[in-house]
Amino acid sequence: MKSENNSLTPDNIAAFNEVLDIIEKAREKAYKAANRVLITMYWEIGQYISEKVKTDKWGKSVVKDFSSFIQSHYEGIKGFSASNIWRMRQFYEIYCENEKLAPLVREISWTNNLLIISRAKTEEAREFYLLLCSKNNYSKRELERQFNSSLFERTMLSNEKNQLLLSKNKGLTALRDSYVLEFLDIPEQHKEKDLRMAIIANLRDFILEFGKDFTLVGEEYRVQVGKKDFKIDLLLYNRDLSCLVAIELKISDFKPEHLGQLEFYLEALDRDVKKPNENPSVGLILCAGKDDEVVEYALSRSMSPALVAEYQTHLPEKSILANKLRELRELAEVEGLTDDDGGDLI
Repeated sequence: MKSENNSLTPDNIAAFNEVLDIIEKAREKAYKAANRVLITMYWEIGQYISEKVKTDKWGKSVVKDFSSFIQSHYEGIKGFSASNIWRMRQFYEIYCENEKLAPLVREISWTNNLLIISRAKTEEAREFYLLLCSKNNYSKRELERQFNSSLFERTMLSNEKNQLLLSKNKGLTALRDSYVLEFLDIPEQHKEKDLRMAIIANLRDFILEFGKDFTLVGEEYRVQVGKKDFKIDLLLYNRDLSCLVAIELKISDFKPEHLGQLEFYLEALDRDVKKPNENPSVGLILCAGKDDEVVEYALSRSMSPALVAEYQTHLPEKSILANKLRELRELAEVEGLTDDDGGDLI
């Protein structure tokens, strides 16, 4: 009997995976091209309806008849309800005079465009979420979560507070002043081990909160200095910035001595773990609370690229964050600290 020829050797599997990569990239390009065509069609219909409302006084009854006409002409077609046609008009009118944002809307799905229109109330917020969506290819659920956690307000607040530190080290731009970990489902009173284990058990949501450019390198990552072993609570890698990110978890409020521990870990990483082509490691102390003045004093003379952030296990009040951001910007204007050139939103 002739023996079966097994061609699934390690070399062949590697070669087959390369072909799979080609296929996946082609499918992604095809999806994006089809999506651009779809969004352009909605844009043009929105423009047409907008002009008809202005010139021919089209109202609800005409648009309803228009919707029925389209659906009877194309049996089984979806997306042309009267309400969705009005959304096309709104979509066009929001972005038609904005040369910066108009191209971005074609890079994300119609569902996510509608979500941004309904929940982002300023041009700055719309730009933030459009860029974020385009960069990270968010699903509807992922984008909804970012709105629910007030990501825009938290990011802007963090950038305002840490603008001096951010200007000194680009690596810190990937980190924020606060993180929302409502998905952990841990008790109010918990230990650092409980926090770390809950993060690992909910890693997908944790990475979504930090950003999709982050990947986990290890938990309780061991570094050896001299004859002693030390463990970093969480070690991440940021692909966009090409650097290691050390995270120390603290269930108490921030204390200045926490910074010394983190700086020690960053030095160990840069000497013994970082690859020659990678950028210097950055660090984050993720604590239950912090006094901003204590943090400012602790970081003012530190040469290490590090930030201190607080975590909370429930969704924040958006109105409180918005008020804090407004107050901080008003203070910056009084003190002449505003950045007229703007900067990256994400």
